[in-house]
Amino acid sequence: MIYTLTCNPSLDLVVSLPRLSPGTVNRAAGEQVYPGGKGINVSLMLTRLGLPNHMLGFTAGFTGRELVRLLHAQGCTPDFIELPEGCTRINLKLRAQEETEINGAGPAIPPRALADLNDRLDGLHSGDYLVLSGSIPPSLQDDLYETVLRRMKGRGVHCVVDAAGALLRRTLPYAPFLIKPNQHELGELFQVRLHAIEDVVFHAKRLQGFGARNVLVSMGQEGAVLLTEQGESLCIRAPEGELIGSTGAGDSMVAGFLAGWIKTGAYQPALEWAVCAGSATAYSEWLASREAVQALLRQYQGEGELL
Repeated sequence: MIYTLTCNPSLDLVVSLPRLSPGTVNRAAGEQVYPGGKGINVSLMLTRLGLPNHMLGFTAGFTGRELVRLLHAQGCTPDFIELPEGCTRINLKLRAQEETEINGAGPAIPPRALADLNDRLDGLHSGDYLVLSGSIPPSLQDDLYETVLRRMKGRGVHCVVDAAGALLRRTLPYAPFLIKPNQHELGELFQVRLHAIEDVVFHAKRLQGFGARNVLVSMGQEGAVLLTEQGESLCIRAPEGELIGSTGAGDSMVAGFLAGWIKTGAYQPALEWAVCAGSATAYSEWLASREAVQALLRQYQGEGELL
């Protein structure tokens, strides 16, 4: 089973308007409400790709109940801990002449709720996958992912980490199965700017030296690089398409990689699934459909190359 953890999920209110004029009344041309959160995006894409999964995390109040309703409507299996106070946050995403986002803070997570989460994590079995992605809310210790990986150590659970900065670096000694920085996050870890693929590969190998087993580096329209624990360096370019928005593309890559890996047990098809899932979402209004991902796969399967 695949489990995803989203500590601070959201309802994402996407508002479109011709132009945003601060300090005046702006009237929307349209609005949509979507489930939000990096782990939730991973679960939604896994569900669309036909892989059963369970969502872990925290919800609160009427917004939390609406989030659960929306996820059930998408065919997902949320297993959230409901908090006694507060409300699941609402993130506002404004699409005008440029994109503007205002993210809510989210509810406080008390110690009892964290203990309940640990009880759920203790139910994972050898061979399960656990995806940890996104930021940690202020009410939790910022070493949460490190603590979770330490809890999973020696139990045969394949941990996937999609986080940035110190949050990612702290997990590396626990040998996560997969990490997925983008090229900018990878560069920030080493305080360099990365442009050439050879530089991306070099610094990704440094992360393997710190303990990561497999490193998937997303590079936007340039595609992605995958360093495997067998010592291979694979690269595939992104298929062409019209960029609509990058929200959820990295999360879709994680889901695509897991789908390809679980379906084939091979790294090159897993990389192809990852790039096609991420690209399909970038070329969609929201997360991509299964059909959109498959259409890109038909164009690009077999295009991975050994560096």
